[in-house]
Amino acid sequence: MVLCVVIHRQNIHQMPEILQMAENLGADYLELANTQYYGWAHLNRDALLPTREQFLEAEKIAQAYKEKVAGKMKIYYVVPDFFEDRPKACMNGWGTTFLTIAPDGTALPCHSARELPGLDCPNVKDFSIAEIWNESKTFNFFRGTEWMQEPCRSCDEKHKDFGGCRCQAFLFNGDMYSTDPVCSKSPQRHVIDEAIASAREQALSCEEKPLVFRNSRNSRLF
Repeated sequence: MVLCVVIHRQNIHQMPEILQMAENLGADYLELANTQYYGWAHLNRDALLPTREQFLEAEKIAQAYKEKVAGKMKIYYVVPDFFEDRPKACMNGWGTTFLTIAPDGTALPCHSARELPGLDCPNVKDFSIAEIWNESKTFNFFRGTEWMQEPCRSCDEKHKDFGGCRCQAFLFNGDMYSTDPVCSKSPQRHVIDEAIASAREQALSCEEKPLVFRNSRNSRLF
């Protein structure tokens, strides 16, 4: 049994209880997935992003529990991008490993790819999987390194992180070719630091912003 729990500021203080619950249920695998801030999570970021202190304490608790249940339950702690100084490779590298098919048949290199302009995502109703994977504009768009800007183009880590997340670069920089701002080498890293500071200020405030829920009334926000 695999148990996945999404971690954010509203529940990160419950890390010991979450771990105990997983053990009580007899989970074989527990994924502690810190929220990644796209879509509605991005809209609610100030209310969801933990402080660095909260994140470090939760990670410490999770790692200690991992040792306690070694051999009985595997625990995966997914670090939030914002508290890293290097980005994660987007989907293990764009068009290298994953192909997502949406309910309407649209084939995507990652689940958020439709947010990017000009990709012309193909549909399995019109093309075979082989055609989509090998020949489509979408899946070839960010393959390789020729598309990269500096500092990615000359970075010795470009084959490790592939410039990071294209959706995150577009979300923060308005440029899907730019370096993921999570990277400390990015000239836009300050936008991530500002987001962390804003969320911390909100966390210390006596009046937190209410969460904006995903429903038909709020759909106009995206």
